[in-house]
Amino acid sequence: MDLDTRELAASFDLERLTPQFYANPYPTYRALRETDPVKRMPNGSYFLTRYDDLVAAYKNTKAFSSDKQKEFAPKYGASPLYEHHTTSLVFNDPPAHTRVRRLIMGALSPRAIAGMEPDVIQLVDRLLDTIATKGKVGGQVDLIDDFAAAIPIEVIGNLLDVPTGEREPLREWSLAILGALEPVVSGDAFARGNKAVEAFLSYLEGLVARRRAKPGNPDHDVLTRLIQGEDNGERLTEKELLHNCIFLLNAGHETTTNLIGNGLVALSNHASEKMRLIGNPALIKTAVEEMLRFESSNQLGNRMTVEPFELGGIAMPPGTPVTLCIGAANRDPAQFADPERFDVGRTPNRHLAFGTGAHQCAGMALARLEGAIAISRFLARFPDYALTGEPVRGGRVRFRGFLSVPCTVS
Repeated sequence: MDLDTRELAASFDLERLTPQFYANPYPTYRALRETDPVKRMPNGSYFLTRYDDLVAAYKNTKAFSSDKQKEFAPKYGASPLYEHHTTSLVFNDPPAHTRVRRLIMGALSPRAIAGMEPDVIQLVDRLLDTIATKGKVGGQVDLIDDFAAAIPIEVIGNLLDVPTGEREPLREWSLAILGALEPVVSGDAFARGNKAVEAFLSYLEGLVARRRAKPGNPDHDVLTRLIQGEDNGERLTEKELLHNCIFLLNAGHETTTNLIGNGLVALSNHASEKMRLIGNPALIKTAVEEMLRFESSNQLGNRMTVEPFELGGIAMPPGTPVTLCIGAANRDPAQFADPERFDVGRTPNRHLAFGTGAHQCAGMALARLEGAIAISRFLARFPDYALTGEPVRGGRVRFRGFLSVPCTVS
C-alpha cells in the first residue's frame, strides 16, 4: 500500500474537506476502505466505508437509531431547521416512522407509479422540445436547469397536487434546507435554511387549508392522503403533516435531479457505454442502477448507536454518532467486480443508493421511473449531445450532483 493512500486516510476529517475531495471523493473513500474502514473522526464519531458494515448498520434498527434529536440539538439549536429535520420521516424511528411511511407508501404503490408514466413521458417530451428549439438557434443548453431539475419538481408537485403556478420557489427552498444538512454549516447557509423552512411552512399551511376544504383523490393525491390518514382513524399532527410534505418535496427533488444530471455526465465521459446504451435501449434499467451506484445522488447517511455495538473490532458505546458512506460502499470491490468501471449492463448490482432495511427510500420506484424515462428519451432525441464546458459541482458532500452542466444538442 503506497504512502499517498495511507496519508489520504490518515488526514481525512469530514469537518475539514479539501477542494480536491469535493471534486472527486472516491480516491479518499478507497483509501479509507483499505486502511481505516471504521474511521474515528476528531469529533468522536465514526465514518464507515465498507459495504457489509453499512448493511449491518442499516438493518440493525435495535442498535442504530435514525432519531436525530440528540445529534441535531447542538448543530441547530431551537430553530426551524431543528424542528423540521427531527420531525420528517427519514430522521425518525418507529412508531412515528412506521406511521408516516405507511401513509406515503399507500400513494406510491406499483399501480400508482405505473399510472404516472404517461404524465412523466409528456413532461419529458415537452422539455426536450424546448431544448431542441434552444439548440436550433445556437443557444447553449444547461442539462440541470433546462432538464434534470425541472422533472422532479413537476412530478412531486403533481403528487402533492401543488398548483403549477405556485411551484417556482420550491427548488430554492429545497436546496437551502438540504444544504444545511452538510457536516459543517456556515452562518449564511444556516440562515438560508431557516428562512426556507419558515417560508415553506407558511406556504403549506395555506395549501393544506385549501385541500381540507376541497379534498383530492387520496389514491393519487398524497397530500389528501396524509390529511385524511388511515381508515383506522390514525392521523398525523399538523406539525408532522407540514414537515413531511416538505420532506417529500425535498427528498424527491434533489436526489432525482442528481440521478439524471450525474447519469448524463457519466455517459458523456464514457463514450463506449453511451453508444452501447443508444444501440440497446433495453439496457436503460440496468444503466439507471449503475448511475445510482457509480455516482450516488445521496453519498452519506447517519445513525446513532443506542446500545453497545462492535464493528471491525471497534467497540462503540451507546450515543456514538456514525456516518454511513454510501458513495464508498457502492464502490467496494468486496461487493462489486471492477467497481471503478462504469458499466451500463452491470448485473447483479445491489447498490445502497436508496439505503436498505426499514428506512429504504419510499420513493425509489418513482425515482427509477423518472430516471429511466428522462435519460432514455434524452438519448433518443439527442444522441450527439456534447458538454461544452466544465460541469459545475454543487459543492456539497452529502448530496453529490451538479449546479450547471453546459452542453450543445443537435
